[in-house]
Amino acid sequence: MTAPQSRRWLAILCFLIVVFEGYDIVALGATIPVLTDPAIGGFSVDEMNIVNTVSLVGVGLGAASMGRIADRFGRRAPLLVAVAVFSVFTLAFPLMPDATLMGLTRFVAGLGLGGCMPVALAMMQEAAPVGRRALANNIPMIGYHLGAVLASLAGRFAGAEWSLLYYLGGGLGLVLLVLLWIGLPETAPADERARAPKTSLADVLRPRYLRSSIGLWVAAFMGLVLVYGLNAWLPKIMGAAGYPVADSLIMLFVLNLGAIAGLVISAFAADARGIKGVAMIWFAAAAALLVVLSIPFDAQVALTAAIFITGVFVFSAQTLMYAFAGHVYPRNLVATGIGLTSGIGRFGAIIGPWATGVMVAAGTAYPGAFYLYAGAAVLAVLAVAQIPNPKKAASVDA
Repeated sequence: MTAPQSRRWLAILCFLIVVFEGYDIVALGATIPVLTDPAIGGFSVDEMNIVNTVSLVGVGLGAASMGRIADRFGRRAPLLVAVAVFSVFTLAFPLMPDATLMGLTRFVAGLGLGGCMPVALAMMQEAAPVGRRALANNIPMIGYHLGAVLASLAGRFAGAEWSLLYYLGGGLGLVLLVLLWIGLPETAPADERARAPKTSLADVLRPRYLRSSIGLWVAAFMGLVLVYGLNAWLPKIMGAAGYPVADSLIMLFVLNLGAIAGLVISAFAADARGIKGVAMIWFAAAAALLVVLSIPFDAQVALTAAIFITGVFVFSAQTLMYAFAGHVYPRNLVATGIGLTSGIGRFGAIIGPWATGVMVAAGTAYPGAFYLYAGAAVLAVLAVAQIPNPKKAASVDA
């Protein structure tokens, strides 16, 4: 297999890996209404909120730990283990008899799921041609949105048979595991790892990387406050603003269409103009557009356009932090760096929806939530601004 063919095959496999993250997050959201229906699941809302939160904690811990393991033992084996754990425990989830065991199962599945993405992105960046690292990082992230769409469609089809979503996700995960076993290359060969200086988790806090690490963590945290807060609550927020419920659901779809466009546009911009400046522009534009959304729109076309453009900037701004990590850390530390950026950022994915939910309950989500998100985006701009400008040469080639 030639180098371009190998890169294409790796890109396909990593794309499919990220699809499962989007699928998994939306699958639980799609089944919670059924699980809390007294006539079907019979669980309380509080029980399912705990299950969802525990799942996200597992994803964060998995992301933070698996990157370190991948830098120590190579990319291929940890990724195979992560996919296997996610698939098996996703299949087991519908079989659990109570909320406690469901939460435990989701936590372990989250460990596997969270461990997949940083390793996959590290492999993509390592295999990318010179000057195309941001594109290699962002294209697989489109899979997240594809997975979300697939889960929402599967949820509508399954209806009360909610367990089908997990059998489908876990079963396809096992199919992917076979494909990975057959065709996944090792992008960090053993002889190269043996020659590389030994690293530890604490290395990301050495003076050389300290400012960069803190900046990436804060920006990723703030970015996921936006992403998960909007994905979880946008229909409710816009409904509170007086827009029809059907239009609010369409707004969420349009927001994610903008996200897909933004992933491509931001990647080309970052590769051409430099990732730090583009990341700052993207977060700043997100802040401004979120404030714009707090203003009532009379024309539906204008509102739809504003939401689409907001999606272009909000989602890809956070994703650029993973590509940025590839510029900051050397090859023997890059999976650790991406993993910690993803893992710490995941707690923003918990805080964002929680804070928005509090505002919804208090009746202040419109326009208050948009100001909360805009403030988070401004903090992300400041966090990125203090990161030293990365060298033009690719750090993972170091």
